[in-house]
Amino acid sequence: MSIGTSRQLPPPAAAEPEEVVADGSARPRAAARVRVSRAVTGAAAVLVVAALLLPDRVEHLRPVAFARIPVEAIAGTALLLVLGPRARRVVAVLAGVALGLVTLLNVLDMGFRSVLVRPFDPVLDWILLDDAEAFLGDSIGSAGATAVVVGAGVLVVLLLVAMALSVVRLGHVVVRHSAVAAPATLLAGTVWVACAALGVQVSGAAVAARGAADVVSGRVQQVRAGIADREAFAEESAVDAFRATPGDRLLTGLRGKDVLFVFIESYGRSAVQDPEMAPGVGAVLADGTRRLGAAGFSSRSAFLTSPTYGGGSWLAHATFASGLRIDNQQRYRDLTSSDRLTLTSAFRKAGAWRTVGIMPGVTRAWPEGRFYGLDHVYDSRNLGYEGPKFSWTPVPDQFSLAAFERLEHGRPGRGPLMAEIILTSSHNPWAPVPTMLGWDRLGDGSVYESVKEAGEDPKEVWKDPARVRTEYRRSIEYSLTSLVSYVEKYGDDDTVVVFLGDHQPVPTVTRDRLGRDVPVTIVARDPAVLDRVAGWGWQEGLKPGPDAPVWPMDAFRDRFLTAYGPAGGPR
Repeated sequence: MSIGTSRQLPPPAAAEPEEVVADGSARPRAAARVRVSRAVTGAAAVLVVAALLLPDRVEHLRPVAFARIPVEAIAGTALLLVLGPRARRVVAVLAGVALGLVTLLNVLDMGFRSVLVRPFDPVLDWILLDDAEAFLGDSIGSAGATAVVVGAGVLVVLLLVAMALSVVRLGHVVVRHSAVAAPATLLAGTVWVACAALGVQVSGAAVAARGAADVVSGRVQQVRAGIADREAFAEESAVDAFRATPGDRLLTGLRGKDVLFVFIESYGRSAVQDPEMAPGVGAVLADGTRRLGAAGFSSRSAFLTSPTYGGGSWLAHATFASGLRIDNQQRYRDLTSSDRLTLTSAFRKAGAWRTVGIMPGVTRAWPEGRFYGLDHVYDSRNLGYEGPKFSWTPVPDQFSLAAFERLEHGRPGRGPLMAEIILTSSHNPWAPVPTMLGWDRLGDGSVYESVKEAGEDPKEVWKDPARVRTEYRRSIEYSLTSLVSYVEKYGDDDTVVVFLGDHQPVPTVTRDRLGRDVPVTIVARDPAVLDRVAGWGWQEGLKPGPDAPVWPMDAFRDRFLTAYGPAGGPR
């Protein structure tokens, strides 16, 4: 090789495809990358601002809700501008995760307000998510429910990650463009203060928004209120007018009677007063009054105000039995771990009754049965039912009552009974609804297979609120008819029945009308039983009118024990 020669270099690589712009210059892929970067930044900004402005009520989910100025965005931008690189990243990640959690709480609030007419309690309400999963399983099938739960879990993780990455990205952007971001932030803050001071609104929504801050503040207050409520409940529950009453002084006016406390799931004032449902339910109650009257029974009715709405049946049951308002899970736990005398345990303390529970909705161990003073609890596993589930309802109401007759009430040589019976066929989703069968046809429940197949599909029913209300009405009519038929067939001179609803149904049915009241009725053949409550002013018949007396549900225990105690004779 000569000195004048050198190793030949490889030819230059082929140029990337070029994009020619208007001025004739060429930039390989750069313009596309810029557009993608700007799009990602824009999406991050939209996600963060939407999360900051997201309302906690479905009815407020309107475009105007997002046409406001979130103060958190202004304060967050100002903070990111003054922090160093490492601190800025840490703060951005934490702020993103926190904003994701706030968004999740708002979504949960929407759901809880739509069903239970109250916000989600982050301390006490996680247990209700199990019930929500069970409801989904009954409505759309177990596979669909599992898919929804898994999908929801994935979405929560994606939300937290996306929110954190979005805030980190926006932090980088505002620092990179601090010359513009700083004065813009100052201007936005000035506008926000002016709008807040002047009360500027758009379609009723304040332009100066602080939704996320209010959510955090509200949760802090909620926790403080929960602590204060627990202390208040301890003081309330310490007062019990019947704690020291000897057993032989309890319920003397009902000795020798079979006393049945029957809850009808979701049987609320709407069922007897809403113009869309009252005619059908009213006809069933009128017919029941006539039929029971022909069998020698009389009845008195009124209303009780439930502590819950749309769900949480156990809170209403505990309120009714304990004489204390049980409107949250913490109160329920404190109550059921105490030695409070309940209406049902009073019968056991009296020593003159066998006490039983018919709980078809219970599918596993229920230790609360001991607190309620029940000698024996029959749940869905030992009622002898081999038929199909009717959506959420494991056992149709008529079969539950027939099982009570077979297992307890109809046993020869038995003594007086006190029974708490839960009728669950009117539990949502209210489809399919069982139909009345001959009492001698029930067998082991297999006969219900064809009944279920002929019923409505809950997935289809819940697509139309009008159909939901129709099926709710039909389920209440079925539950009432089952109970009336049972008392008519198996009741006698010693039968006393107190039946009531536990809460109003969900707002899809009630349309947020007629409050939290539920009907309550006492039925007896012995005139002396109703004479003892003559001073209550309750109305005759199975259906309370609009002007019937209304009591808090927690007032019932004391008034009942007083009326049927030694000093509560006829008035």
